[in-house]
Amino acid sequence: MLILGIDPGTRILGYSLLDTDTPTPRIVAMDVLYLRLMPDFKERIKHIHSSTLRIIDSFHPDQLAIEAPFFGKNVQSMLKLGRAQGVAIAAALARDIPYEEYEPSVIKQTVTGNGNASKEQVGDILRSILHFEEHPHYLDATDALAVAYTCHMQLTNPLGDLRAQLSPHKKQRKSAKKQWADFVNQNPDIVQ
Repeated sequence: MLILGIDPGTRILGYSLLDTDTPTPRIVAMDVLYLRLMPDFKERIKHIHSSTLRIIDSFHPDQLAIEAPFFGKNVQSMLKLGRAQGVAIAAALARDIPYEEYEPSVIKQTVTGNGNASKEQVGDILRSILHFEEHPHYLDATDALAVAYTCHMQLTNPLGDLRAQLSPHKKQRKSAKKQWADFVNQNPDIVQ
């Protein structure tokens, strides 16, 4: 499977392509769209859409993984970020590519084991896992790689949906001890 990871942004948008058909996932591409020089926001959004389509048409990914907008104090920034995310998703849907959205804390937790990790920590861990030497000029590229890697881990995780496991406010969440007790009770012939 080839996963297109996107870290949406209206000034810098990170993207990566991760091939997961090998024993160790392999980076196919990792870069950014530098949008700061475009003064008109509408032009930035148009460029995000057309560039996402161009990436999809060039690499033919099977899945889009995109970071969810985080809730910040600046409502206008959050709305613009949501629009950037929306046009990238629209481009994927126009090519019949399914997408998954991941919260920033879930991405950080998946990659580093710490939902509050810094961008630098995420990049360092990814470098050790995926064995790439170059340090991208912008951390938005490694953020996009982290989104793709999270999607890969979600799809290959035999324990189920990582988001549900990491969300402390879900009432249906069971402790590991309770999950194990349920498993033992349901499978007495397996566990001795």
